[in-house]
Amino acid sequence: MKIIPAIDLIDGKAVRLTQGDYSQKKEYADNPAEVAKIFEDAGITNLHLVDLDGAKAQKPANLSVLSAITSGTNLNVDFGGGVKSNESLEAVFSAGAKQVTAGSIAVKNKPLVKEWLLTYGTERIILGADVIDQKIAISGWQEDSGIDLFEFLEEYIKSGVTYCICTDVSKDGLLQGPSFELYAEIQKAFPNLKLIASGGVSNLDDLEKLAEMEVYGTIVGKAYYEGRITLEELAKFNA
Repeated sequence: MKIIPAIDLIDGKAVRLTQGDYSQKKEYADNPAEVAKIFEDAGITNLHLVDLDGAKAQKPANLSVLSAITSGTNLNVDFGGGVKSNESLEAVFSAGAKQVTAGSIAVKNKPLVKEWLLTYGTERIILGADVIDQKIAISGWQEDSGIDLFEFLEEYIKSGVTYCICTDVSKDGLLQGPSFELYAEIQKAFPNLKLIASGGVSNLDDLEKLAEMEVYGTIVGKAYYEGRITLEELAKFNA
């Protein structure tokens, strides 16, 4: 199982939100590139970089931070937030991202995302499935699309998707444990999907349980920043 630390960006700083609420923002670092370097030095290979400003602006707003991270480390960075057009996707790849996460755009403009899968390949486009009660949530989790998670996944897997980050919004940032049952259901329905669990990881036990489930990867944010899981504990999963 790959451990994928998350760095969320607002005004170029590393922050964390609770359940996507911008009013519940906590800053952790002024220099995200330094944080990324710490992850790399510990043996971490992947990074999930979320441009929260970009998500609001509908276009990437922290490309300079992305460039600083990709030029200063060898981390495989997947980038999400505000990628809504071919131009913004190209800009993100040009800034060094290895992969881009397609979230709300995968609901609002399916033809475009399916075109990206064909143009750039399924290794470079990650499907972002943010979920509330097994329905896809969009627009920073503020809007229920009414789309069933499993129908959504099936449609995109038929279009070639191989990677999916699934976030249970009800768990995110609360440090109360991931949605193990939901991930088990997804794995049973789509055994070849490279499922990346996101939201709710609170301690080492959570990570060990997800590893036993053989999910492809797990995103870790608040649990690390709040000191509930050490860097050494994270790195051992990638050994």
